[in-house]
Amino acid sequence: MKFSYKILFCCIITMAAAFGAGGYFFIDDVFRASMERETTQAMDESSILQFAFETAALNIPSKYDILQNSVIEEIGSNLEKGGQGTGRLLRLSDEDRTVLYASEGFVEDTALLCAVEEQTRAYQVTCADDRYFIQTGTMLNSRDRILYLETMRDVTEVYGERSRGFAVYRNMTLLILVFSSVFMYFISSWLTKPIRLLTQATRKMTAGDYSYRAEQVSLDEMGQLTQDFNHMAGVLEENIHKLEEEVRAREDFIAAFSHELKTPLTSIIGYADLLRSRRLDEEKHFLSANYIYTEGKRLEAMSLRLLDIIVSKRRGLELQDADVSLLFGYLKDIYEAQEDIHFVFQYEPGRIPAEIDLLKTVLLNLADNACKASEPGDTVEVSGRKTEEGYLFSVKDYGVGIPEEECQKITEAFYMVDKSRSRSRNGAGLGLALCAELLKLHRSKLMIESTPGKGSCFSFRIPCERGGG
Repeated sequence: MKFSYKILFCCIITMAAAFGAGGYFFIDDVFRASMERETTQAMDESSILQFAFETAALNIPSKYDILQNSVIEEIGSNLEKGGQGTGRLLRLSDEDRTVLYASEGFVEDTALLCAVEEQTRAYQVTCADDRYFIQTGTMLNSRDRILYLETMRDVTEVYGERSRGFAVYRNMTLLILVFSSVFMYFISSWLTKPIRLLTQATRKMTAGDYSYRAEQVSLDEMGQLTQDFNHMAGVLEENIHKLEEEVRAREDFIAAFSHELKTPLTSIIGYADLLRSRRLDEEKHFLSANYIYTEGKRLEAMSLRLLDIIVSKRRGLELQDADVSLLFGYLKDIYEAQEDIHFVFQYEPGRIPAEIDLLKTVLLNLADNACKASEPGDTVEVSGRKTEEGYLFSVKDYGVGIPEEECQKITEAFYMVDKSRSRSRNGAGLGLALCAELLKLHRSKLMIESTPGKGSCFSFRIPCERGGG
């Protein structure tokens, strides 16, 4: 069952119960008040008849010592005639509770008569021939006789009013429930609209449309739920895109790795087969062996770089206070003797929180890439300076440069801007990927500025405060 129908039926049941209980207690309270009023009038009427009987008995001439039954019947008849048009009925009984006079239609039930005692007045509601009466009973003492006077007051109209009240209230309740049901149907539909929209959004997302968002139609709790759902959907979509990118990157990585393995292996197998199947002169034998050695070293370098990347992703760092002079001194020792490329080192002394060996690896890779991008006789500038955010390292060359659209891709594993140039210089497209991973451990990133034909500048900033990677 739909949630809107549940709300509708709960409201209808609640309203029906409330109207039913309220109407019953209201009409019953009115009925009780009317019955109390009728009972009071019946008791007053009984007192008046008692007084009238006693007065009539005193006014009758005394022929006997006691009041005769015939006289009692005569007085009862006169009292009944005096109340014609009022619907009054009466009954007179003697000491033995034997009926002496009774109006026509008076009930034959004597239960109330037996309950009447001296100085007491009793009453009960009696039903006879589908009519309701208030029957009263009292004891009177007149002319040395104990008599019992009973009266009946017709209250059928009071019961009829109660029945009519219940019928009218029942019909009104049904009418109100019908109109209320129609009104509550629209109310429940309006209240559950955010739920329907969320359900629709959930189905859309289940079908693969992660960009779909639920419409927010209110600012209450349901609106807040919709807003939170849309936020969750946004985060989920972002995570899914990240997972898709990771999967795509892994597929590209595997494809590139397979291709990079195929190229040197083809050369190694070809030259090895040449050495195995033919007798070569000394020069060709040396060249073939040299090709095998060169491609083997390239495979070795590629394997080591891959291993470094894998280890760096799983490694946690304990940064130590390092002197930047050691880094630049290490680079000077390696590259100052370089004949083809002129290296220029400029740096400000300082100390940084870092893992010194990993930063050496980063700077060595950046310097090697600068050499590969440069022509013989070009200059490579390696510099370092203090900034407000940390210590800034940069490696600048004046070589071939990198197109702007390629700058965001060159840190991906096996990605090479100029594959033929990189392979000719034993490049595998892993150096910058390794640098990016090592800088992440230092809470830093690689910044690239490049212009094709004018050179490139690779830089990164190490934050001054200490922290783990």
